[in-house]
Amino acid sequence: MTVIAYSAKPFFEDKNRAFWTLQGIGWAGAFLLRAVTGFANTQPLSFLVPILISTVTGYSLTLIIAVGYRLLLKQKPIVTWTVSILLVLVAGAVAAAIDSWVFALRNPQSEATSLKLVIGYLYLNITLLGAWSALYYAINFFLTIEEQADQLQKLENQASAAQLAMLRYQLNPHFLFNTLNSISTLVLLKQTERANAMLSRLSAFLRYTLINEPTAQVTLAQEIETLKLYLEIEKMRFEDRLRPTFNIDPAVAGARLPSLLLQPLVENAIKYAVTPQEEGADITVTAQPVGENVRIVVSDTGPGLQAERPRMTLGTGVGLPNIRERLVQAFGDRQTMETRSTAEGGFSVIIEIPLLAEDQPKVAA
Repeated sequence: MTVIAYSAKPFFEDKNRAFWTLQGIGWAGAFLLRAVTGFANTQPLSFLVPILISTVTGYSLTLIIAVGYRLLLKQKPIVTWTVSILLVLVAGAVAAAIDSWVFALRNPQSEATSLKLVIGYLYLNITLLGAWSALYYAINFFLTIEEQADQLQKLENQASAAQLAMLRYQLNPHFLFNTLNSISTLVLLKQTERANAMLSRLSAFLRYTLINEPTAQVTLAQEIETLKLYLEIEKMRFEDRLRPTFNIDPAVAGARLPSLLLQPLVENAIKYAVTPQEEGADITVTAQPVGENVRIVVSDTGPGLQAERPRMTLGTGVGLPNIRERLVQAFGDRQTMETRSTAEGGFSVIIEIPLLAEDQPKVAA
């Protein structure tokens, strides 16, 4: 069996269609209400004729009024309200005159004075047209507020996307400088095979970063594969001094996180743990479920904070503050990040984020 799903569009998405729909329903309802009231008062069937004429008159007059209101919406409030009231009074007077004329044609022998008829119909029509006008302006005010809210949301999303793009693009220059400097050194030493291999790995890494949007979220498994690409490049620089280890629980492999979130943490570990030590250091990336969250730990066996090294930032001033900001942008308050360093050395960054699988909705910032 084939199931066809239809997505309902907002009623006011097409303003023109919404106007004609409400116009028809509203005046049809007014006609039925007056008809039911007449039948309740034991009026004959012929009394529907003047009600129908009155309804058609009101329907037509409101179409003319609507044209004026569309122009008045762009004017100052004092002009809008003054001219609107005048339009209602004039339209009400025209409708009352037509209703009185129809009544006089159907009841030529009636003793009711023309003035009383006009006053009665004038009150009825002004009330009806006033209600129609109030509803018209209320709906337009609601739509204006909705449009402004949508525009504000779009602007906030654009600002957020631009900020995230800026944060992520700050990572590339530092990494590229080191890698290209290493390739240049290999070329000078005429180690062309290693230089070509590093260029190939750099190309693969950059291809990944260009394909993925700066604001995109990727799975943890994809993020780890990207880290391995990065570490393959760095491994050619440091060889056995760089010893990476990955312990990723399969249960969290599908968890989502901002792309290239962990790369600066590993780069920081290389800079302050591997580079200053002759024996290098171990860098371990672990991820495991913790309740409804996933805990990711990036740790190293370097000197930690014993030496006076600014572990909070990379050489370009980009690091943990950057990552913290990206986490806030992606998960709001549903994330934590802390750093640890023991007296014996070593440095760790612990991140906890919601354990969201690929098919689950993203968390709004």
